[in-house]
Amino acid sequence: MKILHIISGLNIGGAELMLKRLLVASQADDNYQHSVISLTGVGVVGLQLRTRGIHVTAMNMSSFLDAPRIFFQLMQRIKTINPDIVQTWMYHADLIGGVAARTAGYKNIIWGIRTTDVQAGGTRTTTMVRKLCAYVSHRVPDTIVCAAEASRKAHCLVGYDPSRMVVISNGFDLKRLVASGADRDALRASCGFTSAMKIIGTLGRFNPAKDHENFVRAAGLIANKYIDVQFLMVGRGLDANNNQLLKWIEKTGHPTSFVLLGERSDVPACLAAMDIFCLSSRTEGFPNVVGEAMAMGLPCVATDVGDAAMLVADTGIIVPKENADAFAHALETLLNMNRNAFQQLAEKAKKRIYTEFTIDRARVRFEEIYQRLFQKGND
Repeated sequence: MKILHIISGLNIGGAELMLKRLLVASQADDNYQHSVISLTGVGVVGLQLRTRGIHVTAMNMSSFLDAPRIFFQLMQRIKTINPDIVQTWMYHADLIGGVAARTAGYKNIIWGIRTTDVQAGGTRTTTMVRKLCAYVSHRVPDTIVCAAEASRKAHCLVGYDPSRMVVISNGFDLKRLVASGADRDALRASCGFTSAMKIIGTLGRFNPAKDHENFVRAAGLIANKYIDVQFLMVGRGLDANNNQLLKWIEKTGHPTSFVLLGERSDVPACLAAMDIFCLSSRTEGFPNVVGEAMAMGLPCVATDVGDAAMLVADTGIIVPKENADAFAHALETLLNMNRNAFQQLAEKAKKRIYTEFTIDRARVRFEEIYQRLFQKGND
């Protein structure tokens, strides 16, 4: 069965990494042949997929003004590949890729929705594309896969066809989410952390939707009370060149309590160096990074966005978004736990991911859709 994936881009991001995990997990099954088209560039994830033997091409779209040209080129590529199923990821790919496939005569189309808050975190162009997607959702895709129940509900409210929507939560590659005690010690030492320090961390690119100002404000409140707590920030743009971030940190009065590592390739080691993980976002779909932190045995404090509450359940603390006081109070609750209770919470978080959110479980759900569409196309 030939499955063509069309995605907006292939740089590091939640949808891109989920696609990678899905394709790598599927390589053990000879029944499926996957290929990928990126509307923009090959990106980091595209190069990684190529090293795994997966065919990746890039359309090099630089702006939405290129959409008409890309649309017709994409139609020709789809006809050349002649896939059994076309699976698109994210709004722009859903619209351009989905309509191109439908116009080319293909009906086995799966859309992918990753976001939850349709009012925040998007550009004017993205808002327009989402509205167009809602309008054609009743005709173009056979199935619309949402990464979160919150995503499904939010998109139904803005006009998406609810009869075509299903939820498949992200799955995690647990073999990758491993770090040794030596990895933890080495990274902590490189940051100047002592063994007695408690490290509160966050991981994710600098973006208004991630609301790093909220994290910094909450961290400042904690730093006022706890001298043995340090704050580790990892992700693209979380570095000393970010003047806006530095201003927020300076305002806390505790600039030496923050370590900024920027984008890193050793995510498991970075998570292992932390004691508590934080998600401070004002909007999310299914927060991959929270699941990764839980898989590494970290209790989490997360804002009540997307499916964060469903994912964390009773293994951490959920707080209102954009409320630094509530965030700091939750962190203080975890910091004041006795060692045994804290360790039990950490183990509970890890067990939840290992039991409920593996990539193999997600792969089976996707393959059930592939089989249904393939059978329907051959009836």
